[in-house]
Amino acid sequence: MPLVTETPTVVPAAEPGWRRPRTAPSLSEVFGSIKVPAQNASFWRKLLAFWGPGLMVAVGYMDPGNWATDIAGGAQFGYTLLSVILISNLFAMLLQHLAAKLGIVTGRDLAQACRDHYSRPVGLVLWFLCEIAIAACDLAEVIGSAIALNLLFGLPLPWGVVLTILDVLVVLLFQSRGFRVIESIVAGLSVVIFGCFLYEIIVSRPDWFGIVGGLVPQPQVVTNPKMLYIAIGILGATVMPHNLYLHSSIVQTRAIEQTESGKRMAIKFATIDSTVALFLAFFVNAAILVTAAAAFHRNGLHSVADISDAHKLLAPVLGAGAASAVFAIALLASGQNSTLTGTLAGQIVMEGFLNLKLKPWLRRLITRGIAVVPALIVTLLYGEKGTSELLVLSQVILSFQLSFAVVPLVLFTGSKDKMGVFVNRPWVQAIAWLVSGIIIVLNVYLLFETFFG
Repeated sequence: MPLVTETPTVVPAAEPGWRRPRTAPSLSEVFGSIKVPAQNASFWRKLLAFWGPGLMVAVGYMDPGNWATDIAGGAQFGYTLLSVILISNLFAMLLQHLAAKLGIVTGRDLAQACRDHYSRPVGLVLWFLCEIAIAACDLAEVIGSAIALNLLFGLPLPWGVVLTILDVLVVLLFQSRGFRVIESIVAGLSVVIFGCFLYEIIVSRPDWFGIVGGLVPQPQVVTNPKMLYIAIGILGATVMPHNLYLHSSIVQTRAIEQTESGKRMAIKFATIDSTVALFLAFFVNAAILVTAAAAFHRNGLHSVADISDAHKLLAPVLGAGAASAVFAIALLASGQNSTLTGTLAGQIVMEGFLNLKLKPWLRRLITRGIAVVPALIVTLLYGEKGTSELLVLSQVILSFQLSFAVVPLVLFTGSKDKMGVFVNRPWVQAIAWLVSGIIIVLNVYLLFETFFG
């Protein structure tokens, strides 16, 4: 059996608005595999059928890479940066809506759309940048899982890093049992994370009036350079580029009617699904910041910005012995959740940009190998401090790649040639370009400050 196969082209000529013919769908083994009820079915039956992809997307918005920025923001500035988490999630809701719409309407995921629209050299550059971003995301998952295993069981960080290679087998086992199984596992782990941080908020006894005030944007977020830097870090860690590729593909697992009304129904329920799931991600990110604000900022511990330090201090500061253990359990669940979705994103990107299909186990080993090698070297040489800095670097890399995913997405969904009657309305397109501009400017600033500031 060959390890690599070419994905066959199923349409002989390019459609209007595209340079190349549409290729076979990504994740072809699960494409259209989930039945949806008729359009005259009840609202709840239809919602249940479309429920799932949103939670898989939301995983990327609460992965271990987000934790360091949320902890630093809460410890240094209390509840002030809650408004940044809220705005970041509103940005994410719009962009994920556009990603789902692109997949449903055109039958292409974002990677395929880029390949079909741009010249081959441009497509290869976009693919290369996306692969780096996925490797960076996987790096955060490796480090997060290794730290969690260390915190829970005392397992040395290098051994924790090596152990994460075994999740290749777990992912493949689940993937072979159908897409609904993967969605259910992601949902279960998300509930664990949610429950853990609900507990953390209760035992930390935060200032509820401070939380409400923190949701209102404050001028010092922009005028205070240190606060602005962390705020941009939160934005960069929240809006994940690989999620746009992922969402545009996995919405196609639903066997919808290929009619205008069928697509409108799919867009409606896919948007509800992702929006509700991103509210869950908002709660988790906000809960990390609120816990840090209540446990550390209130007690004068403003310099806590490290996951391990936060874990060590939670129990003695809050006086709740389970607080540290619950924190580590949530971190482990977050890392494993992100592993599942990161695997799928890697497969989608390679198939979409290169029209190349690797065996899933080989694709997973390549991605995880790229992440494990630097993580293992850093943990052996520098220990905990090195892994924390590597975690921050992974988020900087993701920030750099974000613009290269957002701009094509807004361009494609705003093109009448590509989207037909589903093209973005002028006001939606204007807001989408505004959001894109803000993301680009802030990420350029973040990169400049990281390397030259």
